[in-house]
Amino acid sequence: MHSGVVTTFLENPVSSVAADRARSWLLVPGSKPELFTPALESEVDAVILDIEDAVSPAGKPAARDAVVAWLRGGRRAWVRINDATTPFWADDLDALRGIDTLEGVMLAKTESGSQVEATAARLGDGIRVVALVESAMGLEAAPEIARADATFRLAFGSGDFRRDTGMSDEPMAMAYPRARLVVASRAARLPGPIDGPTLTVNDEHLARDSRLTVSMGMTGRLCMHAGQAPVVNRELAPSPDDVIWARDTIAALGVDGEHVRDGSDLPRLARAKKITDQARAFSIG
Repeated sequence: MHSGVVTTFLENPVSSVAADRARSWLLVPGSKPELFTPALESEVDAVILDIEDAVSPAGKPAARDAVVAWLRGGRRAWVRINDATTPFWADDLDALRGIDTLEGVMLAKTESGSQVEATAARLGDGIRVVALVESAMGLEAAPEIARADATFRLAFGSGDFRRDTGMSDEPMAMAYPRARLVVASRAARLPGPIDGPTLTVNDEHLARDSRLTVSMGMTGRLCMHAGQAPVVNRELAPSPDDVIWARDTIAALGVDGEHVRDGSDLPRLARAKKITDQARAFSIG
């Protein structure tokens, strides 16, 4: 598995967080190139230039051209491409092939592992694909999608999934699809999946939804605007109190468990090590 960081042509990294740990994933409409650079300069961990849902069919060629021109200017980002059942998919891949500043692609409406592999094959060796699961068919195929060689992370297209299934956005209703993506990711040795976005402009709702994301075992969230990143990044990272607890626990039990008294200490030590690892990755403490 490869890891990557988002950087700009200005030599300063916008985020030092590797893509396999990225918490906030900002979707930026491909039809609005004036927003591309400000997105990179925000607090998000990863930027996705969207030439799928954010762009009308008639506007896709112009948006694709704008994204390609911007990437060829030396700036780095992910790109959400159209799903493999549309004619736009092949055009997207032809335009993006060979651009070395492309971080990877988010494949919309993924419904099979073969769609992931076909996408990677057209883009070239080493391309990273975030597979966006947005339908009942995609959810049923989640284990297969997660095991595809080119799959980098899974992501949950919660809005389209609800439209496809008629399910509500209540946490109980959405518990099964989230859990299935988490289990499929873990079984395939992938990083935790990326949760869907909060659409309301309310930091309390966003913080609540982000805590639910963490409770389900997911480790990233899609964002609709850059202002959501600070809340998402905070909620999807250990708190300062968590970091203090973890360091105290490791000091008491030993880095290698040399002071472990019984089996009940081992889960505490494992959790403490995970928290300190996250703290280093997110520059906390």
